[in-house]
Amino acid sequence: MTAAFRFSTGATEPQHRSSKWNQVVSEAYFPLELQFRDPVRFNGELARARLGHVGLSRLTSDPANYERRRSHIRDAQDEEYLITMPRATSVEFRQLGRDVRCDPGGFIIERGDEPYRFLYERPNDLYVLKVSRKALAERVRQPDRFCARVIDATTGTAGLFATMVSQAQSQIDDLTPDARETIGRQLLELLGLALNDASNACESGYSSVRAAHIARVEKFIRANLKDPNLSPDRIADACGISKRYLHDLFKDVNGTVSQQIRDQRLVVARDRLQASRDLSISEVAYRFGFADQAQFSRLFKAKFKTTPSEFQRNAFQHPG
Repeated sequence: MTAAFRFSTGATEPQHRSSKWNQVVSEAYFPLELQFRDPVRFNGELARARLGHVGLSRLTSDPANYERRRSHIRDAQDEEYLITMPRATSVEFRQLGRDVRCDPGGFIIERGDEPYRFLYERPNDLYVLKVSRKALAERVRQPDRFCARVIDATTGTAGLFATMVSQAQSQIDDLTPDARETIGRQLLELLGLALNDASNACESGYSSVRAAHIARVEKFIRANLKDPNLSPDRIADACGISKRYLHDLFKDVNGTVSQQIRDQRLVVARDRLQASRDLSISEVAYRFGFADQAQFSRLFKAKFKTTPSEFQRNAFQHPG
């Protein structure tokens, strides 16, 4: 979907407004069960568009209660998240046994493959991003740990992410397909950085010391992906921990240090191939620390199920 979609209940007969709103919202996000304070007088507007791998929408409406039930999830095939930013009034959200209240200036993450309840008691204005689990997991470790948590988006990287969401939504009609693709990638990168920055504030299965070490290691890896000499020895030395402890940390994240380096390099190399048709595959391979083009192509295909040349060709044949 490249063209923006817009819907307003103003063009719908009053007796059909609630059912039509239920249909439009379910098509934009997930199948949901809705309840309204006043179904006949209900007013709502929804605009949505695609930015590469990110769905971006703005929803304004009267009070409503949205429920994702077990029956809705039974046939779901794709694992996706919603990132919701209330702008006018607070929202209440329940998922995974946790109840949170998110005020304007924050955002919450909702898992689409788990039941939830989401409501607001006064008219609201929301920005909502829809992203796949795969796309987010490439940028942040175990994204499920951030679900049903309130992320402060008033400062830092999260604030920058929120600002970019607002600017992208306001200018979406003027963006070219290439610009939409690029902005979608940037939003994903900023979201990943914002969640990584917030990781120490979230409850997790790790001690605060181990969580801090993992965050420091991952930050160092991201900052040095272009260094062909990046290795566990160098990472351990830079982060002030032993090599043995470094490997022990990564048992917590179901992988190894070398796998983390390789996967992060493949993700940024893929994004660079998608961003520029002028770069050769060999240049991208060398730029991100791969020994040669053959090794890069083999690892790329193993991770993304396509060769770098096929991926680059398809990216510019179907930019939006």
